[in-house]
Amino acid sequence: MNDVKITVVKITTYPDLIAKYENPIEHACSLKIGDEFISHDGKKPTNLCDSAWGSMEEFVLSLANGKGNFYDGWMRDPMSAMISCNDGFRPVSFYIEAIKKQSQN
Repeated sequence: MNDVKITVVKITTYPDLIAKYENPIEHACSLKIGDEFISHDGKKPTNLCDSAWGSMEEFVLSLANGKGNFYDGWMRDPMSAMISCNDGFRPVSFYIEAIKKQSQN
């Protein structure tokens, strides 16, 4: 099974939607651009929020199992995907990519 690297590549905030619809939240998200996580054996990495994991889990599991080429050529690297969490107020975009494990001799 491949490991899968998950990298935060963009964080967007929609203050107009927050002002109009959201109840005030003290701590919504602590991720920063460049944060990286490694999924081992298709499992959720420690410190990755549950909501983000829910958005990407099926892609991570596919990549971990050596499957890719989502949507018939969507990504330049067929063993990767660009996924955003489902927070409509401050979506975070993640680049996920399979990392082949080094063979042990």
